[in-house]
Amino acid sequence: MTTETGTDGFARAASLEEVRKNGRLAVRVGGHSLALFLAGGKVYAVDIRCPHMGFPLDRGTVDDGILTCHWHHARFDLESGGTFDQFADDARVFPAEVRDGEVWVDLAPRGDWREYRLGRLRDGLERNISLVTAKSVISLLDGGEDPAGSFRDGLLFGVRYRRGGWGQGLTMHTCMMNLLPSLSPEDRPRALFHGLSAVARDSDGMPPRFVLNPLPDNDVDVPTLKRWFRRFVEVRDAEGAERCIISAVHSGAGRRSLADMLFAAATDHRYIDIGHPLDFTNKAFEALDAAGWEHADVVLGSLAGGYAGARRMEESNSWRNPVDLIERLYASFEELPDALETGRERRGTWRGDEGLIPVLLGEDPHAIAGALLAALREGAGEEELAGAVVHAAALRIARFHTSNEFGDWDTALHTFTFANAVQGGLRRAPSRELLRGVFDAAMSVYLDRFLNVPPARLPEPGGEGQRPEALLEELPDLLDRQQRVNEAGSAAARYLYAGGDPGPLLSTLGGLLLREDRDFHTMQAVEAAFRQHALSNGSPAGVHALIAAARYLAAHSPTVRSQGQTYDIARRLSRGERIHEEA
Repeated sequence: MTTETGTDGFARAASLEEVRKNGRLAVRVGGHSLALFLAGGKVYAVDIRCPHMGFPLDRGTVDDGILTCHWHHARFDLESGGTFDQFADDARVFPAEVRDGEVWVDLAPRGDWREYRLGRLRDGLERNISLVTAKSVISLLDGGEDPAGSFRDGLLFGVRYRRGGWGQGLTMHTCMMNLLPSLSPEDRPRALFHGLSAVARDSDGMPPRFVLNPLPDNDVDVPTLKRWFRRFVEVRDAEGAERCIISAVHSGAGRRSLADMLFAAATDHRYIDIGHPLDFTNKAFEALDAAGWEHADVVLGSLAGGYAGARRMEESNSWRNPVDLIERLYASFEELPDALETGRERRGTWRGDEGLIPVLLGEDPHAIAGALLAALREGAGEEELAGAVVHAAALRIARFHTSNEFGDWDTALHTFTFANAVQGGLRRAPSRELLRGVFDAAMSVYLDRFLNVPPARLPEPGGEGQRPEALLEELPDLLDRQQRVNEAGSAAARYLYAGGDPGPLLSTLGGLLLREDRDFHTMQAVEAAFRQHALSNGSPAGVHALIAAARYLAAHSPTVRSQGQTYDIARRLSRGERIHEEA
């Protein structure tokens, strides 16, 4: 049907008599589906799709100038379209005039969509409304906005509106940002949605966090602040520790100095809170790399409570009996200076982790500590040594037997993500203090040894002659069924061994992660595996990391996928689809 348009931009919509007959009328004008209402002698034109979830507004009710959608009872000012219910967006209204018995509407765009969507993103975070968050992210990215902007908004919201400071939500948010380059373009808004929703949920109902000021006339040097900071953490004084962090940032401490300060405190005690504080620290630095270091005070300050309140493995029976691992670790730390000095001139000549991995996966903690020290004396760098321990931790997941209790997946996962974070910290600010974390991670790998009794069979190289694309197509179907753990790991391995490009595998695994309801540990597992694959330079360690990721993801799939449904509704609404039309 041809739309009749006037010289002033108005288009004919209907005759007044048609609208008057029922008090409302659904029309299609210039590519827009509108609901026309006659109320108080005036005609109003509204986008027919309820901005909440697309229900047809011509089936709503108008009373005293308020339009109510009958599905979820969202209410709108008929004149302006403004909603009285924050779970819904404002309805789009179109100026309408009656001319010679005909209704004409102005279809010209109105308002600043970008500012509106940024505001609605804040509303979604503040009120923990997933659909509002999804619609905002989709609209902003479709409009060409840099994902870093939405990421930054979520980061700053999370560190300011959760008194407990950095937690799972912000870690998930940063994991999603890190995964973006590996995802298909259509999955990137979905990843941001998952991260932002995690932040909103983690902050929902929480009191805000009031950031401390730096010390007045702050001229304390960074080494002194580092010493004070570690002392305050030792006596569990979170406020004193936070003020040292804030003061260090405002004194102009560089990124490496700040990392050195925080990672030292995170490794002054053994494997604190099963590795979460150190992993959170690594994620906070990665978040600042993405969002901007001008936010370092509020972001890094949010970590202080995690250090001060953490449980220390010196207090854990499993680290004390039947073998006193703590005693062995402190004996090893005494040898670190000599081992580093001996190996300094041999840096770059270490033969790699091939001989070290079997020891790390063995049953003798004394041999493990000795092998780590020997590797340092043979020229292994701090980061190289950490990489070997991460590889061993990934193998615990790749060889995790499904006869274990389901919750034990997380035991292996904690070791892997902790080891990955230690390596990340050493890449950022290598130090003897943080090197202790490599030894902690190795002892946690040792404690996880029972999870590989018996070990699951590790897929072997092969697959020549198989079409990689066909192998990749197996994964979505496998993850539609419960506990296809071994099959998923095998499919990922066979794809790589058949010469498949890792990029599509990463994209596929990322997409399969995002179709499930958000889960903290699964996001950690996949993100850390992707990082290890990127660092592996094509070595077996990279393949083993992706096998571990596929197996862990399969163990935790499928979920209800309610978040995916919410996101898909938002996606369809953003495309202008009329979701609730009859077939």
